[in-house]
Amino acid sequence: MDDFKKKSIEKIVDASIYAFAEGLMTRYKDEVDDPQGVINSKKNNCFMAELGEEFMFYSAFVRSFDSSFGNVLEKMGNELAELSYTVHHNIESFMIPDQTQRIASIVSSYLAHTKPAVTHYSNFDCIKPSNIESYKRTHVTDHYFYDPETDSHYLIELKASGDLDNKKARSEKEALLEEYFLLKNLVNDKATVKIYFGTAYNKFGEGNEWKQERVRQFFSDDELLIGKDYWNFVCNDQDGFNIVFEQYKKSANYIRTTLEGIKELYF
Repeated sequence: MDDFKKKSIEKIVDASIYAFAEGLMTRYKDEVDDPQGVINSKKNNCFMAELGEEFMFYSAFVRSFDSSFGNVLEKMGNELAELSYTVHHNIESFMIPDQTQRIASIVSSYLAHTKPAVTHYSNFDCIKPSNIESYKRTHVTDHYFYDPETDSHYLIELKASGDLDNKKARSEKEALLEEYFLLKNLVNDKATVKIYFGTAYNKFGEGNEWKQERVRQFFSDDELLIGKDYWNFVCNDQDGFNIVFEQYKKSANYIRTTLEGIKELYF
């Protein structure tokens, strides 16, 4: 990776974490006298309050923090992707009944424990109608990256929390397959279209096998971007994760300082 891109990645990570920390301080400062605020509302739970102020504070804060921080990682990933790809936010195309039926067939086979494979949809060809008006639709997507150098299109369903509710694995695969066929109908025949399920970190530890079997029931290894692989992908470099995380370790001081400030406000 050249030095300019490395510094650009570091700048995006630093700016993202700084803005997040500033936003946290502003929010909790504004809520300090609000009885309905995230922290203060916990005081109304006599069972939680009895466990002490510090426990009550963290039980309320961490849950809110986790959700907000996931949004930051998701947005940061898209900003990093813009250094290497063109980032789109919707697909305006069409999908015909044969493709809808194919999706249903694929998902049903996975429910019957057929091992997922990219070829289940990549090899599916059908005759496109001359009149597509009645089949047109728009699909909003947060992670659609295009690489003009290779004419490759990538669709990613990201769970920044590092986890996917087992009950949602099926619907996530169905949604990605819909996006896949919409995009295939839009781009030229020589273009590459790929779909992925990604997480911002490996809940089993970076470098370890990702074992969420319910998700693997619907996604093949070739469709997974877990933790380190996701950051390498959005940075379009095998050293992407290392650069992102090394900068994050420095920038995390913004969050630590903010957390101490918020605790002083409420204690």
